[in-house]
Amino acid sequence: MSSTEIKTQYTKAKARKFLALFLVFIALIITIILSISLGAGSPRFSEAANVIFSRAFPFLNIAPENSITQFIIMDVRLPRVCLAILAGAGLASSGATMQGVLRNPLVSSYILGISSAAGFGAALAIVFGVSVFTPIGGYVVVGNAFVFSLLAMFTVYGIARVRSINTETVILAGVAVGFLFSALLSLVQFVAPEYEALRSVVFWLMGGLGSAKWQNILIILPIIVVTLLLMSKKSWDLNVMSLGEEVATSVGVNSKRTLTVCMVLATLATASIIAFTGVIGFVCLISPHISRMMIGSDHRFLIPCSVLVGSVLLLGSDTVARLVLAPTELPVGIVTSLLGVPFFIYMLLSKRRQSWR
Repeated sequence: MSSTEIKTQYTKAKARKFLALFLVFIALIITIILSISLGAGSPRFSEAANVIFSRAFPFLNIAPENSITQFIIMDVRLPRVCLAILAGAGLASSGATMQGVLRNPLVSSYILGISSAAGFGAALAIVFGVSVFTPIGGYVVVGNAFVFSLLAMFTVYGIARVRSINTETVILAGVAVGFLFSALLSLVQFVAPEYEALRSVVFWLMGGLGSAKWQNILIILPIIVVTLLLMSKKSWDLNVMSLGEEVATSVGVNSKRTLTVCMVLATLATASIIAFTGVIGFVCLISPHISRMMIGSDHRFLIPCSVLVGSVLLLGSDTVARLVLAPTELPVGIVTSLLGVPFFIYMLLSKRRQSWR
């Protein structure tokens, strides 16, 4: 095959990947429109658009007179949509990064024991009112969940470093730390003196976006943006590491440093999200797989595609959670699990072998 033919095939493959990204972006826009327009007390989409544009461009003077409509859109529905997009993007990109750096299709950022540690920290705050630091603005549960998530990551890193940092030791250390914090969480639930406190812990562990507020989004936004940019910057190193640590070393990629940096970035993104939303499963696991099915394993395209797919998946799941038993609202973590498990089983039973390297 001549160099011209190779270049032509590469150009066509690259165009298909951009087309896939564009289609997923369109799917995200459609999901946003549906999420804003559907639900209890939802105004028509035209009214919602008028509210949003009137806030963005006050000189247009097109805001509806109904103050309830403005409240529903700007203070209830839109913050929830934004939080779902940010959370889905952060979880999915963290999952894609961890699967790439650990060269294992079954891991996610939660493999470091983050979810169990965050649950333990939140349970301490909910049941006993214990705070590891003086909270700002009353974020006791959020602060505990975030700090214990980071603690889990540093514990995994410390254990793995004893036997030289590599993918096997990180995975095994993450499993061990996860079981440790899971046991501690169960202990807190067992000794909880009040039923309401126990109920709050269980509800937090199911995950939800009901607490979406603009001030929370302003806290999460810079963390997610910075970690996404840094993870995307590591795309080429992740592509090289998929060939093995020896190959990566031979071409000048420091595999241990890359593994450490990716661990920190994935943990920061995941911890900042679940501290506000609770544990939302499967988004970080299946979003990268869906993206690989669409565009392949090149992390230069895989991470952006995972961001879009994760946002669509979580926002769509949250919309379903609000509608399926309206006016009662399901925790979104239940919906993502119900959607994720059948897809994951399909992947395991499918004869089509998915390339994750």
